[in-house]
Amino acid sequence: MIRVLIADDQAIIRQALGALVALEPDLEVVGLAADAAEVVVLAEQHDPDVVLMDVQMPAQPGLPDGIAATARIAARRRTTRVIILTTFGRPGYLRRAMEAGAVGYMVKDAPADRLVEAIRRAHAGLRVVDPVLAAASLSIGSSPLTERETEVLAAAARGGSTGSIAGTVFLSEGTVRNHLSSAMGKLGAGSRSEAVRIATENGWLD
Repeated sequence: MIRVLIADDQAIIRQALGALVALEPDLEVVGLAADAAEVVVLAEQHDPDVVLMDVQMPAQPGLPDGIAATARIAARRRTTRVIILTTFGRPGYLRRAMEAGAVGYMVKDAPADRLVEAIRRAHAGLRVVDPVLAAASLSIGSSPLTERETEVLAAAARGGSTGSIAGTVFLSEGTVRNHLSSAMGKLGAGSRSEAVRIATENGWLD
């Protein structure tokens, strides 16, 4: 039996996935988790072979999302394979997920039989990645932002005024404005928030 742990913050989806997996004679659902912290705990308790992991779940201390939980599980449990299963078909999330140690990345509208087969393939030690997303991720390339621009944009993503960002990154407000303006220009963004969105979706900003 392949032991499967499912993590999703939406109860209906979590339970539906559990019911789907349980229909297969060689798959066993060993736990259902509603947030990133719970899935890490259940992974320790139930020793799953495969984890189906949502990306956006309620943040917990030190675990802001499913990708952070993936990194924690991958570091602690070398034999557990994590497949990211998400609504967000974004190349940036794919890149972050693979860097965190996931072996698979699929969107939730994939056919049920493809998901079941992905679980079996992941358990066998193979990678299972949506081919369209994989191609998009490879075509994006590396970030055009400098290290400082990335740092300033990451601080901007957390919100706050230019002054508070300056205090966070230990730069003057004028320098912060210059870095934000440069980042926006390189990304073709019309605003700070749009620059954050573009950088995040392309995997250039965590």
